[in-house]
Amino acid sequence: MGLYDFQREGLSRVNGKENVAFYWDMGLGKTYVGTAQMAKFNGRLNLVLCQKSKMDDWYQHLYWNVSGDVILLDKKHQKNDIIKCVFNRNPNGLTIICNYELAWRRPILADYPWDVIMLDESSIIQNAKAKITKFVLGLHYKHCILLSGTPCSGKYENLWSQAVLLGWDISKSVFESTYVNWERFYIGRTAHFRPCKNNPYKNVERLKDKLREHGADFLKTDMVIELPEQMITTIPIKSSDEYLRFKMDKFVEFGDKPPVELIGDSIMAWRIGLRRLCAEYSEYKIDAVMDLLSSSNERFIIFYNWNSELKLLMTLANELGRPISIVNGKEKDLEAYEDETDSITLVQYQAGAMGLNLQKAQRIIYFSLPERTDLFEQSKKRIHRLGQKSTCWYYIPLTERSIETGIYKALQERRDYTDELFKEDMREWI
Repeated sequence: MGLYDFQREGLSRVNGKENVAFYWDMGLGKTYVGTAQMAKFNGRLNLVLCQKSKMDDWYQHLYWNVSGDVILLDKKHQKNDIIKCVFNRNPNGLTIICNYELAWRRPILADYPWDVIMLDESSIIQNAKAKITKFVLGLHYKHCILLSGTPCSGKYENLWSQAVLLGWDISKSVFESTYVNWERFYIGRTAHFRPCKNNPYKNVERLKDKLREHGADFLKTDMVIELPEQMITTIPIKSSDEYLRFKMDKFVEFGDKPPVELIGDSIMAWRIGLRRLCAEYSEYKIDAVMDLLSSSNERFIIFYNWNSELKLLMTLANELGRPISIVNGKEKDLEAYEDETDSITLVQYQAGAMGLNLQKAQRIIYFSLPERTDLFEQSKKRIHRLGQKSTCWYYIPLTERSIETGIYKALQERRDYTDELFKEDMREWI
């Protein structure tokens, strides 16, 4: 397995560490570096946790680059299958690949003394209360490898679980009191806490030094390679009458056969309804996307949120006679992307914003924006990564004076779009 000089240098920086984290920008080849580190640990029994959409990619990579057997653990494998795999493994070792969604449902995995556990996109275990985080923290292992381009999305309070995996013996309360400036706020009479808006964190350099001490390595793209320019273009989109009615009344009905009815009877329903009215139910945005797709026969990547958007985008691509590839929670078909220079690849954020290599394309359209900053930042790196030779173009059709402008402002500030931000927007509307 060939490595670039900067990748070998990264491995040398963590030499001698029992646990390591490669917190490198997306596109710098963390898969190869993590695999090389796993080989250095020389584990006989290894566990790789990744997103469901990345399991096949990891299998193909590890099959050719590690010794011993490589097993994909999916819903078809029951407890006896795991035991059989472990006890009849190849003398050269065994590596099991499992997705995060399934892993915590296989508690037997926590019974084995793993030589190496490797977490791809380790940012997934940010929430210390989540079932998958509790499961991972309960694993038995000699060595741990963490891979992430956005380990905490700028929210340092979410780094505690990864710090513990690296072997840092620090309680959650001490971690948060040492590195986070908390402020109290009230919802009704109930007190809550959040990082201060103006000065949320403290002792940041000390935190990074402690993480390095426990095996973390940080690397930015511009430190090692020069990638092509990134050009982001926002396209103003007119608000529809339906959007304006729903914004004020929290109810709208339109269309026929059958009519569409949206009811904003909760904060979440109101938010989702407004977002959908900016996207799949906006004829102005649909026209803008069609104009973009018609303007070039190059490969396009389109990011979307909901299955209803997928159906609409497939219809648009079919109208243009363009070959389609799809990546979502149920399907991963990149044949058209790989083989056809005029293909349109439709990618759902949750399934494909992290980890996909799509550098054959140079153009991304954001049909609807995500509310999570890590998904937005990761999505941009699907095309802007090693192997990209051309300028990368990002098109963001943005409905004017809408929830989309609030979401985009938050994403530009590397913040998630939360109920709190939505309520601030509401106060401006009313």
